[in-house]
Formats: sequence, structure tokens, C-alpha cells
Amino acid sequence: MEFFFQQLTNGLAIGGIYALIALGYTMVYGVLKLINFAHGDLFTLGAYIGFTLLTSFSLVGKIGPLPTLFLFGLIIMGLVGIAGIILERVAYRPLRSADRLAAVVSALGASIVISNSIMLIYGARFQVYPHHLIPQITLNILGMKIPLLRIVMLLLSIILMIILYLFIQKTKIGTAIRATAIDHGAARLMGIDVNKIISYVFFIGPALGGAAGLMVGLYYGQLNFMMGWVYGLKAFIAAVIGGIGNIPGAMVGGILLGVIEALGAAYISTAWKDAIAFFVLIIILIVRPTGILGERVADKI
Repeated sequence: MEFFFQQLTNGLAIGGIYALIALGYTMVYGVLKLINFAHGDLFTLGAYIGFTLLTSFSLVGKIGPLPTLFLFGLIIMGLVGIAGIILERVAYRPLRSADRLAAVVSALGASIVISNSIMLIYGARFQVYPHHLIPQITLNILGMKIPLLRIVMLLLSIILMIILYLFIQKTKIGTAIRATAIDHGAARLMGIDVNKIISYVFFIGPALGGAAGLMVGLYYGQLNFMMGWVYGLKAFIAAVIGGIGNIPGAMVGGILLGVIEALGAAYISTAWKDAIAFFVLIIILIVRPTGILGERVADKI
């Protein structure tokens, strides 16, 4: 039973990562009906920016580990969010009226440019996160030893998801995002600056991905410039499982995929972890093609 709960908490933590990345996919798709294939590489960029900040600025000994991570997390989210806005302006906005295939090719090209730029700056070898800066504390919960970092990751993921949900549902900008997702033309008639709303979406999604990149670096302790492809693909699967374009669906899909992967790797084999993710995707597409919570669509009258 202890082994099961260890794997469950591990799956919940990783699922939170998948959910944060999946939110970027689902928000962009909801507004533009576009799959941002470069989103996983923005997640990688966040992980590497975190690596740079942790190795270049020795703030842990001055203000403590948690305030340092909070400060660096905000910086990473801001920088990666700005990178997302630049990506939209350069790679997507000029092609908005073009054929959808052109935007897909542009997204793939942007992905290659970002990942190879990271490789040229940091090198092709794995980079090791400075684990000695973060205290390795293990909590004893009901007789189970669970790493504190795993709990912190899960709580932070949940907090960020709740903040995003409340932002989308309760604020004026969130209402404008939902209106733009339903109909660009009608949104413009209501006085909404659609270009600005799309920029907000391309800031928020990558910012959450950047936070996820920092968590992955701290959790696994190493990075490589191609990691965005793997995590981006898993997050895309999570978005489809939950219902692409549906924000709560991306959250549910990410958590569910993380738990299934962790339990499958523990009780079947780690070699089958990726196959299990794709098997779940195939089952969902067969049984419920619109995802667990359904694709968010508008009723046409």
C-alpha cells in the first residue's frame, strides 16, 4: 500500500506538470484553433532560464530557498511569457489569414529554432540543476516518506491552475478571452481588441509552461535541449484527453495522464510508460473523441 501511494503522489506531481503545459496548448487552440507546436520548447526555455538564475545568483543563502524559488519563478514566468508574445508576433500573426497548414509549418519551424538556439547557447550535453541549493526534506505522512519537493510541486501546480481558472471566469480580460474564443468577429464588434487578447493568451500559456520547466528541473535534476518535445507531446495528449480547448479539461487530463503513467511504470514496466500514454489517448479518441470534459465549442444560432 505504501508503494502505491508513493507512486500515486509521484503521478499527481508529474500530472500537475503536464496540466500546466497542457493549458498553454488548450488556450491557444481555444482562441486561434491552432496547435502551438513550439510550446514545449518554451517550456524547455523556462527550465534553462531557471538553471541560469540558480547557478548565477546565490540568493538561497541570503533570503532562503522558498523565497528564492518564488522570486525566480516569477522572473521565469515573465521572461517565457514575453518569449511567447514574440513568437506569436513573428511566427503566427503574419500567417493568421493564410491557410492553416502554413501556421503549422511555421510552428514546427519555430520549435526547431528555439530548441537549436538553446543547444547553441548551453551545449548539447545534459545540464545538472544545482540540487545542493534546495534542501532535500522528506515528510512522514501516515507512515509514508514523501519528498517535500513533490508536495510543493503538486500544491504549486494546483494553485496556478486555480488562479488561471478564476482569472478566466471572473475577470474582464478573462471574459474577453472567452468571447474571442467563441467568435473573433463578434468580439471585435463588442469593442474587444482581439490582437491584444491573443497576446495575453500567448503570454499566460508560456508563462505557465516556464513555471513547469523550473519544477521539472528541480524534480529530476537535469535538463536537455530536446526535453520540450517529450513533455510537449505528453501535455498535448493530456489536452486531448481532457478536451482540447477546454481549460478544466486540460487540468483533468494532465493529472489523469500523470497518475496513469506513474502507476503503469510502477506495476508494468518503465519501458512501457510512453506506450501507456498513447494507449490511453487511443482509447479516449475511440470512446469519446471530444475528450473527457468535451471540446469547448460555441452553439451557432
